[in-house]
Amino acid sequence: MELPILSDIVIILGLAVLVILLFQKLQMPTILGFLITGMIAGPNGLALIDAVHEVEMMAEIGVILLLFIIGMEFSLKTMASIQRIILLGGFIQVGGTIGLTFLVAYGMGYAWNEALFLGFLFSLSSTAIVLTILQERGTINAPHGKIALAILIFQDIIVVPMMLFAPLLTGESEDVLGTLLTLLLKAGLVVALVLLSARYLAPRLLDMIARTQSQELFLLSVIVICFAVAWGTSSIGLSLALGAFMAGLVISESEYSHQATALVLPFREIFTSFFFVSIGMLLDLRFFILNIGLVILFTLAAMLAKFFITWLAALALRFPLRTALLTGFSLLQIGEFAFILSETGLEYGLLGEQLYQYFLAISILSMAATPFLMKYSTNIADWLLRRPLPDRLRHFNQLSEHADEEPDEAELEDHVIVIGYGLTGRNVANAAKFARLPYIVVDLDPDRVAAARHDGHPATYGDATSSFVLQHIHVYNARVAVIAITDPQACQMIVMQIRNICPTVYLIVRTRAVSEVSEFYRLGANEVIPEEFEVSVEVFTRLLNRYLVPQDEIEAFARDIRAGAYEILRPRPHHDTIQERLLNIPDVNITCLKALHSENEVIGKPLAKSNIRAEYSVNLIALMRADKLITDIGGDTVIKQDDVLYLIGEPEAIDRFNRKLKY
Repeated sequence: MELPILSDIVIILGLAVLVILLFQKLQMPTILGFLITGMIAGPNGLALIDAVHEVEMMAEIGVILLLFIIGMEFSLKTMASIQRIILLGGFIQVGGTIGLTFLVAYGMGYAWNEALFLGFLFSLSSTAIVLTILQERGTINAPHGKIALAILIFQDIIVVPMMLFAPLLTGESEDVLGTLLTLLLKAGLVVALVLLSARYLAPRLLDMIARTQSQELFLLSVIVICFAVAWGTSSIGLSLALGAFMAGLVISESEYSHQATALVLPFREIFTSFFFVSIGMLLDLRFFILNIGLVILFTLAAMLAKFFITWLAALALRFPLRTALLTGFSLLQIGEFAFILSETGLEYGLLGEQLYQYFLAISILSMAATPFLMKYSTNIADWLLRRPLPDRLRHFNQLSEHADEEPDEAELEDHVIVIGYGLTGRNVANAAKFARLPYIVVDLDPDRVAAARHDGHPATYGDATSSFVLQHIHVYNARVAVIAITDPQACQMIVMQIRNICPTVYLIVRTRAVSEVSEFYRLGANEVIPEEFEVSVEVFTRLLNRYLVPQDEIEAFARDIRAGAYEILRPRPHHDTIQERLLNIPDVNITCLKALHSENEVIGKPLAKSNIRAEYSVNLIALMRADKLITDIGGDTVIKQDDVLYLIGEPEAIDRFNRKLKY
C-alpha cells in the first residue's frame, strides 16, 4: 500500500534535521530552522512537496496541541502571585502595540479594520523562542524573565479573544451587537462548562485512569479530552484553538497535569514542526528578494516599536531601568501565535496577499534576530546605562534590581529530590523531614503520591523519565537527587535526563544488582547503592550476632566490608581525590567538566581574555591535564582540549558554561 504523503513527510523531516543541525551549531532557534525548511521545500522554493494540503492539516493538529499544552501550563493558582504584572504589563504592551500599529497603518492608507488587525498581529511575541532562551541562559527567574513570562501569558490568553473578534472586523454581520452578544454567550457557556469540568469531572476521571497505571490509557484519555473539547467548540461556531486552550484548562487544575503535558509534548513537537514548516512554505522568496530593502526597514521599525512599548510597560510596573531594557530585548519579535492569527485574517479578508507576504517576512526576520539580541542584551543595556540619563529616568536607574520581586515560597532551591516513594524513598523523605531539609517526592503511582502527602511530605505525580517533569520540580536548582525505584531501565533514563538538564546535582541511585552498578556510574551517577550487597551485609551481621560476636566488632567488620566493596564497585578516575576534598566545603557548588572543543571563546585562550568569571559567573579552581593536577590558576592559564576543569559556581551558571565547552 502506497502513501503519497509519506515521501513528503520524509523530505520535510529529513531536510529539517539537516537545517536544524546547522542552526544548532550556529546557536539559532529550532523554530527558525523549521521556517527555513518550509521556505526551501515549499512551492515558492525548490517545490519538493506535493501534498501541501495534507501538510496544512497536520499543521492544524500542531496548533491544537500547542494551545492545549499552553492551557495545561496555565495555572490560575500559580499565576495569581504575578497577576499585577500579567494584567497591567500585558495590557500596556499589547494595547500600546495595537494602538501604535493602528495609527501607523491607518496613516499609510489601510482601512481601519485592516490596521486594527495588523495591530493584533504585531502585538504578539514568541513564547517558544523567548522562554527557551531564558531557560538556557538561566534567567527565567530573574526580574526581566518574570516580566517577560507574565506578558507572554497575557498574550497567549488574549490571542483567543482576538480570533473570536476577527470576524466582526469584516463588517459582514448586519447586527454586530447581536453577533457579539451571541459570541460572548457561547464563550461564557464554554467557560462555565470548563470550570465545572476542571472542578468536578476531570480530577475524578484522571484519578481513576491513573490508578490503572497504564500509560497508554492515560495518554489516550488526555488526547480524547483535547480533541473532543476542540471539536465541541468548533461545532458551535467558536474556534478550534479556543477549544484546545479550554481543554488544557480542564486538565490544568488536576494534579496529573504535569504528567499529561510530559506525555503530549513529543506529539506537539512533531506536529508543530509541520505548522512552522507550512508557514515557511507560504513565504514567497521572490517577493522577499525583490522587496528586501522595505522588509528590513519595516522589520527594524516593528522591533524598535515593540522594544519601546515593552520598556515602557516594565517602567510602569516600577521595575529598574536595566530590567526594563532587558525585558524590551526579550519581547521585540513577532511570535508563532501571530501566524495562527494571520490564518484567521486571510480567511476573513483582513490581510491581502502582498500585506501577508510582508508580515511573514518581517516575522521571520524578527525571530531570527532575537537570539542574538538576547545574547548581547546585558552588554547593550549596561552600555546604555553608562550614557547620560534624563532626569525623569535617573530615579528608575537608582531602584534596586530586586525591589519589586515578590518572594516565591513555592520555588524549590538547594533541595533534595526523592524519586519513588517505596520503602527506600519513604525513609529518605522521613530523614529529609527530620533534618529540616527542603525536599520533594515524585512518583508515578497516584496511591503512593497520596500516601506521601498523608505522611506530611510534599509530593507530586509524574514520570521522572520526562525532562518536563524534572524541570517542574526544579532539578537544575537541586543539590541531591535520590533515585529509589525498582525499574533499572527507568532508573537509567532518569539518570540520563537529569545529567542532560543539570551536571551539578549529586545523584544517588538505589539498584538491585551489583552487576548494574558500573552502568549507572558510566551514565553519571555519583553514588550507587546495590541492594543485594546490602542484603548480604545484613545477613552476615545477623549471623555473627547469633554467635554472640561483640556488636562493636560486627559494626567495624561491616564498615570494612562496605568500604572495600564500594571502593571496588566505584570507578576511580584520576581526579577523584581532589573531588572528595572539595566536596566537603559547605554551601559551595563544585563540579568537574571536560573541555571538548579544540578552540572557541573559552578554550585555547588565556583566562584574562576569556574572562569566564564575568561572562559565566564561574570560578576555575584547578584543572587536570594529562594526569597532572594544575592548581596554580592565573590570568595566563590556557584551557586546552580534553582538560578536566574544577569549577565553583551556581548550578545554572555551571550548566551554561558546560554548554560552551560542549558546542
